[in-house]
Amino acid sequence: MALLGQTDEDGTIAGGNGDDFGTASIFARLLALYDDHVMRVLSIVMAETLEADSAVIEALGNHLNVDIGACWQPDDAFFDLLRDKEIANSMLAEVGGKHVADANVAEKVKTQKKIIRDFLSGDNGRRQVETWLPRWMKFPVESYTDRGGFRTADQWARVRSLFVCE
Repeated sequence: MALLGQTDEDGTIAGGNGDDFGTASIFARLLALYDDHVMRVLSIVMAETLEADSAVIEALGNHLNVDIGACWQPDDAFFDLLRDKEIANSMLAEVGGKHVADANVAEKVKTQKKIIRDFLSGDNGRRQVETWLPRWMKFPVESYTDRGGFRTADQWARVRSLFVCE
């Protein structure tokens, strides 16, 4: 905001209010900036305007080889939202192997999540897995089930042929 001469730190750069004068004013300020400053502003505009789960995000993430694992780790919120037994068992297979997942397939989701946490932390005699990333957060995104209805995977499927030679 300071680069654009704006004082409202809680505001947005992109705005989205249809104010032609405001947009032209920002454009004029951008023209006066050095390229590296313009790139800083544009990165904020992208963050403000790109929609999660969109085909654009999937295309960008794949093209840029984004590695979410470099800045994300599963936390309590992640595990609180994980409630599907089939998905939890698939995740358990990823971190603990098929044998561990098969041995715990009948266990409650709560138990499977605890075992996943043990693998990720190296607790309770489990070998620590340090670089695990859920399929949902990878580029290209993958689903854990064949049930369909996973919007992010559907969005990638729409644009995949534009970026991947088969």
